[in-house]
Amino acid sequence: MISTPDKTTIAFIGTGTMGSAMAANLINAGFQLVVTTRTKEKADVLVSEGARWADSVGEAVRDADVVITMVGYPDEVEDVYLGDDGVVDNAVAGTYLIDMTTSSPKLAREINAMAAVNDLHALDAPVTGGDVGARTGTLSIMVGGEEEDFQAVLPVLEVMGTSVCHQGKPGNGMLAKLANQVALASSMLGAVECLAFAKAADLDPVKVLSSVQAGSAGSWTLANLAPRMLAEDFDPGFRVKHLCKDLGLALDVAEAEEITLPGLETAAQLYRMLATVGGADMGTQALILVYSDEATCAAHGLDWEAAMADGDDDEDGEGQGHDDGDPHHHHHHHDDPSDPPFSRN
Repeated sequence: MISTPDKTTIAFIGTGTMGSAMAANLINAGFQLVVTTRTKEKADVLVSEGARWADSVGEAVRDADVVITMVGYPDEVEDVYLGDDGVVDNAVAGTYLIDMTTSSPKLAREINAMAAVNDLHALDAPVTGGDVGARTGTLSIMVGGEEEDFQAVLPVLEVMGTSVCHQGKPGNGMLAKLANQVALASSMLGAVECLAFAKAADLDPVKVLSSVQAGSAGSWTLANLAPRMLAEDFDPGFRVKHLCKDLGLALDVAEAEEITLPGLETAAQLYRMLATVGGADMGTQALILVYSDEATCAAHGLDWEAAMADGDDDEDGEGQGHDDGDPHHHHHHHDDPSDPPFSRN
């Protein structure tokens, strides 16, 4: 059982934008933190705030009561947990393992099974709420795993999130997060097309946004990301390449369950296209550039000729086989292949 924060050591692996903010909240709550990440400089701020640096995953987890991982992709999760010098081989019996990466439900179940053999307690607990939620400790956390393990780590999770919900058996946390990404995909499309429509109709998009957000079409995306779109602020709270990964994972589940999700498929295709032309490391709000003029795109470093050269190649090779039927065919034709697909040049 987890003791009071001052007597609880947490190994935190992965200190990117989200992870660093989440780890800082744990330090502020009094937990003893050990951190490790691929690029040591990314942990410098946490170390200055009292965290201890470890040179490897194995070293980080050996004395930990709880291990939290927040990395980028499923293959990294697999390597951290099951690879040489990984978590499962080095954690002490009884340790709680919490993967907060958005990853594969199947992998989460595999890690849970491997952990159980070693008398470890594994939970999958991906989050939503973006960089702001990570900083303010107001994330929504979806947890898969055994009920008693969930209850044991709840005090830790409640430091990082205000909505912490046990979704059921191992893997269900990941599935719930992918359901969130399905909703997010169409919500992003809705926000972008709302602003593109307003601009095309010669309306003031700021005023339109003010009215729409106050009515029944209001959403988190419109409130938090649409203002960034209008300001052409494409700094990443959540990167395009990571959303491409998430939507690919959701498409894989949809295919396995034989459910067709046109909104998800369209959003996935547009985000992969945006990644291909140079937007992979931009924030997800950069989807507005697909609907912007060529000069605006060029100013932000996008090269639409790359999309023509690359065809419909899939970002990170995920979610392949879901591009049957091109949603662009029903839109106006561009003579210049360097034009963004939905702009009016």
